[in-house]
Amino acid sequence: MDASGLHLDKRRTRRVRPAARLIVLNEASQNEVLPSPEELIRLIDAVAREQDRNAFVRLFAHFAPRVKSFLMRSGLDDSAAEEVTQEVMIAVWRKASYFDPGRAGVSTWVFTIARNQRIDRLRRLRSRTTDRLFDPSEEPEAPQTGEDIAITAEREEEVRKALEALSSEQATIVRLSFFAEKPHAEIARELGIPLGTVKSRVRLALNRLRTLLDSDI
Repeated sequence: MDASGLHLDKRRTRRVRPAARLIVLNEASQNEVLPSPEELIRLIDAVAREQDRNAFVRLFAHFAPRVKSFLMRSGLDDSAAEEVTQEVMIAVWRKASYFDPGRAGVSTWVFTIARNQRIDRLRRLRSRTTDRLFDPSEEPEAPQTGEDIAITAEREEEVRKALEALSSEQATIVRLSFFAEKPHAEIARELGIPLGTVKSRVRLALNRLRTLLDSDI
């Protein structure tokens, strides 16, 4: 991948579709002439002041393979590292005017963006895997002791009482969504209500359930 794989515009920046990206980021050449810190500042300034594409191409050629290598060393696979590198370089184009040479060098600034983009990606992945009411473990369950059985029964009773405290609409949504494991679209068709209403009721019901369970009904 090189800078030609990105569509850059003074007003907006968008990433091309994956099918249109056929160029791969390569490791930085050990024989290339490295730009000096002063030259990097001049290039960033040209992008910030004039949206200079030639300056951006030079920045891209220098930083993109290094950013990708950094991301892969940080634990991302090749595909994810390439995607995040694109996001980083788009941010460099869009935020060049925010660079302050009095606070950091260009390399420090770019790799700070890369680190933040990596953290944001991991947070998004984590939220998608944990944003559930129930999260069954993939590990084999150990045999329950008598104490475990008593605690489970007590918790089930708390959940039953909490469900009874919900409105009939919210209780129905919870049973269909989490006990019958039906997708929201199917629930909307079954109840004859808009999909947005289903999602809203699920959210309200979960908030209500958490409040009730936290108060130890």
